[in-house]
Amino acid sequence: MNIRKLYNAWGPTSLAVLLTASLSTPIYAQSSADTAEGSAPATEEALTSADQLDEQRELPRGHFRLPEEGDIIGEHYTVVVEDPEDTLIDIARRHNIGYEEIRMANPGVSMWVPGEGTEIVIPARYILPPAPREGVVVNLSELRLYYYPADNPGIVETYPVSVGREEFATPVGITRTTVKVKDPAWAPPASMRREAAARGEPAPSIVPAGPNNPLGRHAILLAMPSYLIHGTNRPEGVGMRVSRGCIRMFPEDIKSLYERMPTGTQVNLMDAPFKAGWAADGTLFVQSYPQLEENVGDFEPLLNAIERVSELAEDQAEIDYAQVKLAVENPDGRLIALYGPQAPAPAPTEEEPVELDGLFEEIELTTATQAEEEA
Repeated sequence: MNIRKLYNAWGPTSLAVLLTASLSTPIYAQSSADTAEGSAPATEEALTSADQLDEQRELPRGHFRLPEEGDIIGEHYTVVVEDPEDTLIDIARRHNIGYEEIRMANPGVSMWVPGEGTEIVIPARYILPPAPREGVVVNLSELRLYYYPADNPGIVETYPVSVGREEFATPVGITRTTVKVKDPAWAPPASMRREAAARGEPAPSIVPAGPNNPLGRHAILLAMPSYLIHGTNRPEGVGMRVSRGCIRMFPEDIKSLYERMPTGTQVNLMDAPFKAGWAADGTLFVQSYPQLEENVGDFEPLLNAIERVSELAEDQAEIDYAQVKLAVENPDGRLIALYGPQAPAPAPTEEEPVELDGLFEEIELTTATQAEEEA
């Protein structure tokens, strides 16, 4: 089964929500290589065994205690496939991980038949996004949602999400939640009906609540017109860019938020493909994800990454900027330790000036070229 092709053709969240469950008048909303195969890079922190996570297991799914110091939550760990029928997608969902996350963390492992006895990396360690820790923060490039519940200030929740594919990109901006709808009906917009008709597969005018409803059983509308956070009847696509702009979640995750998140909660839709942050032990980590092309613009990935790291380091640490470049050029979501107890030993002294000089010459050349073009 080609999941990406299937979702691009049908685009279940690109439709409209008919709020028959709670409103008398319908409201429509458009849903919107440098490492050996299977091995972790030498700069990534050591994996934690699953049986060492007892404290984390005491918390509900997706919940983490906010660190007293620093910006890192969670742990990387491994599991072994026990059921030969399990797909990598099945394993990802059980561990609160999305499609792209599990794929990037396990290069060389079959998505559909990982195989009994195969060790699977669960990339469940995150740098908190560079945004105020309040309400909901959706980092689009990361394909992940963070929720800071006001009634539980010591906790952050995080869940994998799907966002809009390129031609229906999820917008960046700050909004808030408005109406909650359980068992929403679904009405394809005119553009979707035209596309379906052109394929010889006319879309229905209305899809009632039920197992065939692409919005799932729970929807949270946003004050940003035509966008919402909702579930899905095809959870295997969560963690991919497949919607027409909305934020799509696993059914169990949206149900949990639906029941607990107050109406009026702030929602920050941001795009930070490169993140940096401190661990509690004084290790500086970076984490990089594939950029969303529509949000690149004048964005210079390497220059922006170095600026972010320099801002955090504040001349307190010697940074190997070659590792920053490595992260930017290989955006696979892995954490790379730049400095501190968990960082790898520095390269031989005689090699460092060559790498750093070349790196900064490249940045200076890029900046100069941009200045000439602007002039």
